[in-house]
Amino acid sequence: MARTWLTNVRGYLLPTGILLAGVVCLATGFLSGAGFQALALRTAPILLFVVAMTVVTELVSDAGLFQVVTDRIAGLGRGRVWLLWLLIVALATASTVFLSLDTTAVLVTPLVVLLAVHAGIPPLPFALTTVWLANTASLILPVSNLTNLLAQNRLAFSPLDFAKLVWAPSLVGVLVPLLILGVAFRKQLRGRYGPQPRHQVMDRPLLVVSAVVLVLLLPALVSGIPVQFPALAAAIILLTAYAWKRPSTLKWSMIPWRPLMLTVGLFMVVEALHENGLGALLARAAGDGEGFPALLQLAGAGALAANAANNLPAYLALEPVAGSPTRLAALLIGVNLGPLVTPWASLATLLWHERLQALNVSIRWSGFALAGLVAVVLVLPAAVLLLWVSSGMP
Repeated sequence: MARTWLTNVRGYLLPTGILLAGVVCLATGFLSGAGFQALALRTAPILLFVVAMTVVTELVSDAGLFQVVTDRIAGLGRGRVWLLWLLIVALATASTVFLSLDTTAVLVTPLVVLLAVHAGIPPLPFALTTVWLANTASLILPVSNLTNLLAQNRLAFSPLDFAKLVWAPSLVGVLVPLLILGVAFRKQLRGRYGPQPRHQVMDRPLLVVSAVVLVLLLPALVSGIPVQFPALAAAIILLTAYAWKRPSTLKWSMIPWRPLMLTVGLFMVVEALHENGLGALLARAAGDGEGFPALLQLAGAGALAANAANNLPAYLALEPVAGSPTRLAALLIGVNLGPLVTPWASLATLLWHERLQALNVSIRWSGFALAGLVAVVLVLPAAVLLLWVSSGMP
């Protein structure tokens, strides 16, 4: 218990420090009151969406829906490891695209790792596939990544318009990492596995309600309605069902306090830095223009900043110098497809690592960084090239 308490305290140190830094910026005038008000108006709906979707995915997971899906995947694999891996790829991609990269990191990771362990398969290929796709498959829809929601807000695009802008590099973000992983783990993905026992459903009515809510929520998130409204409605329905059937499940810890504190603090700190000359400082590194070299420079700057700090502050810092839809898409390529080298490059990677630690699965960070660097070097130019070609730029 003492170790758990100490781990929780350590987990809150960074978010608390960043949030306090933001508060200090506001209190000292480094962040103006007008700037903070504009920032709050822009980001409050996004933060509400994050909270609502976290509650939805936590309750859907508690109802056993993800476990039912992985049980079905184990059966569809028909004992072939490579086929099971491809089905896991489909699950991780769908989860990232429609429910966000953090959902994939938090909820899908333990399911697929335990599935591999129980089947007698090395878990590393499945674990690395999950975290890579949590990042690289998060480009296609606004709901896939918080950076996308910020970009959609700036562009005032519908989900369909957003997808039309980034569909080509999104394909690269899925297919090229899979090609790399398939070649790297070709030996581990051979062979067969035995039949897997199915998990018993604890509360079938809650499972049915969760499934129906999720099926209705997914099209609503891409309908053009502001995403916080369908997410909030889904959260309220599930909270009501749980309050009636299993109220002991409902806890304040379901709210993602640490990511919220970290996100709010980063919003405030980066906005304060922009008010005091950050944009001018970054303009030279980001370049200008919409030719292939210029777009690659911007994407590279985004990837470098994400791996040096984190993809969220990297996006916020560089957003003002991405002055067109195409340049903004290039920045998203950098901050979404690029955070594969350092463990802190995205919150999803940090959450993924927490889940692996809980499962006693160790990761050698030097190998992780080297593999990620190879992937970034291959993925970024290909994705930017397809963006440039699909946008029809000269």
